[in-house]
Amino acid sequence: MTDQSRCPVAHFDHNSPEHSADPIGSYSKFRSKHDIAWSEANGGYWVLAGYDAVFEAARNDDIFTSRRTPSGGDGLSVVIPKTPMHQHIPIELDPPEFRKYRKIVNLITAPAAVGRMTDMIAHYTTWFIDEVIEAGECDFSDIIGVPSIVTIDWLGIPTDEWRRYSSAHRATLASPQDSPEFKQAVEVDLPACSAQMHETIAARRESPTDDAISFLVQQSIDDRPITDDEVFSIVELLISGGVGTTASLVSQALVWLHQHHDARQKLIDDPSLLDHAVEEFLRYFSPTQALARTVTQDIEFKGCPMREGDRVLLSWASANRDEAAGFENPDELDIERWPNRHTAFGLGVHRCAGSHLGRAMACSLIGQILERMPDFAIDESKMQRYIRQGVNVGFRSLPATFTPGVRRSMSA
Repeated sequence: MTDQSRCPVAHFDHNSPEHSADPIGSYSKFRSKHDIAWSEANGGYWVLAGYDAVFEAARNDDIFTSRRTPSGGDGLSVVIPKTPMHQHIPIELDPPEFRKYRKIVNLITAPAAVGRMTDMIAHYTTWFIDEVIEAGECDFSDIIGVPSIVTIDWLGIPTDEWRRYSSAHRATLASPQDSPEFKQAVEVDLPACSAQMHETIAARRESPTDDAISFLVQQSIDDRPITDDEVFSIVELLISGGVGTTASLVSQALVWLHQHHDARQKLIDDPSLLDHAVEEFLRYFSPTQALARTVTQDIEFKGCPMREGDRVLLSWASANRDEAAGFENPDELDIERWPNRHTAFGLGVHRCAGSHLGRAMACSLIGQILERMPDFAIDESKMQRYIRQGVNVGFRSLPATFTPGVRRSMSA
């Protein structure tokens, strides 16, 4: 791209080792100089870091589209660089088409629907903790697999493969695209998962049960039956969101609670504070750091000369730390902060449909860990972060010790 005279060029790459070492500091440094700037990394893209810019772009689907376009190559449109994934519905659609599918998804992710999953969430949380509670030590990166298995079970996919789904989807976002982990995911694991998903969808259309896939295959779009391919695209999106974001949130919250004993004790003494604490964890850690859009026409946006086809990164994480968002002392974590109008779930029509499920799983996990492992200590010297943290911030290993406890159940 040429003619950058009206907007600065920044040295920034949200997939770089430098950014991954300190995403918060990286965005803070960027935001101290620019709300918007052009980065020449990843083929070139605009970085929107200020709250006002993120807010406005996220709510303008006519200019900042989520649809797949040739710009940036093939693959998932809402990340930079694009990853080789099947289309995700409805996140890769714009209104009015978007609303047809989102209306269906809302029926299985609304608060009432999530409320019916409470026992399942508690069951898996209890089982995962039971597996380690007597040992007095564990790796929290295993315990926070709860969201993955809950998502797989809820959808109706065989749960014995939940680890493959979890690791494959995480690798596409958190591992370098030239790494063995990424290659294993896109060449082996994701194709195997896709085949199993197609088999499950076909089976549920033939003989519906009470799972989410059975519900989806019975829906209609524009007065016609929804197709198996459309159901597949919805299911893959739900898996992609379910296996990564809540685990990212919980892992970061546990590290912070390990480092802040007073706040931990306050939550142990008064579990009713956990709902507000989770909202603050969402704001402060922003498990989905940023998502992408593509510019549909030449436009000057807040003084910047954007061109049709330009790729744009909307940073929810940065917006959540911008004083313009109205948060007092935004770089401080206050577990009692309220109200909390954070951007962690995105903004506009594409705001995350799974927000209620994510909250429920986070509260269950953090709540049981505080109740059953109240004195947990994390070995920070052995923590291993995701190599890439441009989309999801998280840990590959999070070793912890605690006073041994007793099991509550015998099996999953």
